[in-house]
Parts: sequence; structure tokens; C-alpha cells
Amino acid sequence: MLFLLQVAEDKISLLSLLQKGGWIMYPLYILLVIAIFVFIERVLAIKKAGAMDPKFMFIIKDHILSGNIDAAKSMAKNADNPVAKMIEKGVMRIGKPIDAIEKSMENVGKLEMYSMERNLNILSLIAGIAPMFGFLGTIVGMVQLFYGIASTGEYTLNTIAGGIYTKMITSATGLIIGLIAYVGHNYLSTQIDKAANKMETASADFLDILQESTHS
Repeated sequence: MLFLLQVAEDKISLLSLLQKGGWIMYPLYILLVIAIFVFIERVLAIKKAGAMDPKFMFIIKDHILSGNIDAAKSMAKNADNPVAKMIEKGVMRIGKPIDAIEKSMENVGKLEMYSMERNLNILSLIAGIAPMFGFLGTIVGMVQLFYGIASTGEYTLNTIAGGIYTKMITSATGLIIGLIAYVGHNYLSTQIDKAANKMETASADFLDILQESTHS
């Protein structure tokens, strides 16, 4: 029983452990909050951008082949996603050369890609600077520790070990936050690539529809 009580006393909570990291922990907390906010905001935005009715292109095709251009334009305008915006631009350019239509759609696609990638560089930045903040906190803490030892002359093993492990907390926290931001950035990049593939496929299908309509 006495052994169990001693073990319980020796345990330290995560909160109290993080508090030992010092003032450098506060910028790390801010970076973590920003990373989480940007990740959630981008996930929702990219998910919305990638949402599309699977029958969208079939209906557009029926409208164009039947000569109902206004209906195709109205449908594309009412669908709020990058694919629909590209198709809307293409429908509005019907009657012009295929190359001009394709160029117009590519320009819209670039703008939509830029919109989806917005703030993604923030996660990349956090992935780089969070570990550096953590290492900075550890270095500052180690300097303070050894300065204190030199000033007081107290250099017992317990004092040194206790000081070192608390100063390493900032490095560990910075690495964890950097890893979270890095994984989040890669995940979002993958989702953007999937959305880009949908846009490219829809653009190619639309151009095929135009070619078919001109030969029918």
C-alpha cells in the first residue's frame, strides 16, 4: 500500500508537466490553435468545393445536345462548386473556338485552385517554425539551468536531471505541433488534388460534349 501511494505521489499530470515548459509554451499554444483552426476551416471549404451531383455532367450534356443552352447555363450557375463554375464559363463561351473555350475554363480552374489552397501555407509555416520554437525554449532553459548551477554551486545529479527534463518539454511540444501541422497540410493537399482531378475530368468531358454537338 505504501508503495502504491509513493507511485501515485511521483506521478505528474500532463497539465502540470506542460506548465514547467515556461513562457515559450504560450507561442506554441497559439501556433497549435492556429493550425487546428486553419485545418478545420480548409477541410470544410475543400469538402464543399468537392461536393458535386454525380448526374451533373449528364444533365449538362443533355441540355447542350438538345440545344437548351440557357438551361445548361442556369444549372451550372446554381451549383456552387469549382466544377460548375468552370462549366458555366464554358457554356457562356459556346460559339467561340474550342481553344478559346478551353483557355477560359483553365483560367477559372486556376482561380478555384488558388481559392482551395488559400491559407494552406500557414500550416506549412507552422510545421517548420513550431519545432524551432521548441528547440529555442530548450536552449534558453538549459542556459538558465547551467547559469543557476554556476551561480549557486549546486550541481547534484537530481538538480541537473530535473532541470533538463523540464526544459525538454518545449522541444517535445514543438515537434508534436509541427507534426500535426505537417500531417494536416499533406492531408489537405491530397484532398485538393482529388478536387483538381474532378475539375480536369469535367473539363475534358465538357469539351468532348462540344465536339459531339458540333458533329451531330
